[in-house]
Amino acid sequence: MAGLVWDGENRDLARITLYVGDRRKTIRLGKVSKAIADKWQDRIGEIVASISSGAGIAPDVAAWIDGLADEGYGRLVKAGLVLPRVSQASRTLGELCDRFKEHSSVKPATEASYAQTLDSLRAFYGEGKPLEDISTESADEWRKWIASNKAGEGKRRKARVAKDNRLSPATVSKRTKVGKQVFRAAVRWGWLPKSPFDGLRAGSTANPSRAHYIDVATTADLLDACPGLEWRIVVALARYAGLRCPSEVGAVRLTDIDWQHGRMTVMASKTEGHGEGHASRLVPICPELRGILAEVFETAEPGATLVAPLASRAGANLRTTFERIILRAGHKPWPRLFQNLRASCETDWVEQYPAHVVAGWLGHSPTIAARHYLQTRDHHFRDVVEGGSERGTKRGTKVAPNTPPQASEASRNVSQAESDSAENHGAFEVFPGNRGASERLSSGTAGTRTQDQRIKSPML
Repeated sequence: MAGLVWDGENRDLARITLYVGDRRKTIRLGKVSKAIADKWQDRIGEIVASISSGAGIAPDVAAWIDGLADEGYGRLVKAGLVLPRVSQASRTLGELCDRFKEHSSVKPATEASYAQTLDSLRAFYGEGKPLEDISTESADEWRKWIASNKAGEGKRRKARVAKDNRLSPATVSKRTKVGKQVFRAAVRWGWLPKSPFDGLRAGSTANPSRAHYIDVATTADLLDACPGLEWRIVVALARYAGLRCPSEVGAVRLTDIDWQHGRMTVMASKTEGHGEGHASRLVPICPELRGILAEVFETAEPGATLVAPLASRAGANLRTTFERIILRAGHKPWPRLFQNLRASCETDWVEQYPAHVVAGWLGHSPTIAARHYLQTRDHHFRDVVEGGSERGTKRGTKVAPNTPPQASEASRNVSQAESDSAENHGAFEVFPGNRGASERLSSGTAGTRTQDQRIKSPML
């Protein structure tokens, strides 16, 4: 039997007295309601009776015991009624990294980025490090270590861009964000009560030092140095349409080209997981790109489906060949070879059209564009120094800030006339530059002839 006693000045402190064998025990409940105290008295009485008779504890009593918090369960342990709970084995960092990798459903490039962060966590903490032993202080030490480590980590330790072989600040930021994501998953799974990486400063993932603008003249040199049409269309789609290479460049089909409206449909595998409206987008076709696309259509073999099959081939090493093309063109390879082609395209377009419109063509937000793509041009600085006089004025008010500084009033009038003419003839001029190509296409040469031919083709 178990007796219930109320103590205290207000008789509101409950305690239960009982005998285990020949020894008297007391379980103090403190200030609780009468209903809770009665519940405890009944359950303890049943436990004592089970111990005395040697019978097993009833299922409902066992469930009540299992549901007790550690504090309440400890009272039963102290009274000798139950054995101490066996604490769950601590999870290790290696287990967390493996589980995070298993549960990740991302694109191959993102998966590779995750793997680099997981390698750095393993290298710093060790596979068998208990998660409960990882402190917020050690998280700060890990971030400092990945920023200063010159040796690299993981099975494949390739040379880094920095001269001292350290990670760039943008890469450190990216790994920090992934590290925080890993430990948030541990909290979500109940492996940790709180993430030690919470509050860890990540910093910006932008890296302006790796930005490089490829102008129209350089692009022309590259196209001339390409070994064939397959490479010319790859370069043109990245530089003149801002497509991601190779994922978007290699996915463009011949049937995605809308010659009548001067646009193409681009399937965006990188953003398709962001919801409806992000799986594809429409991109305008500028005159420079239109001429090369016309060649692709003219030379396409029967049954061909892709515009740039070279970029769709699994395992194709585009970077190495493109570096050779750049050297053959008389230029020095720049960082982020294909991304800077895309960034240069967007930089040119933003000077002519609203940022939100251009961002829609490129398949990201204006914020991402400003952070990772848009580049500062020398002529912007020069125009401010010279007072913007070359941009032209109208009745004393500066206008047309997107007109190139070197353009004269006469050339602007000619350009406007060409634009009006192109619009009247169905041409879609977006990229300023090669006026000759625009005139040829508008007057019914290569691009228009190919349009007429291909409208009747079964491929379209």
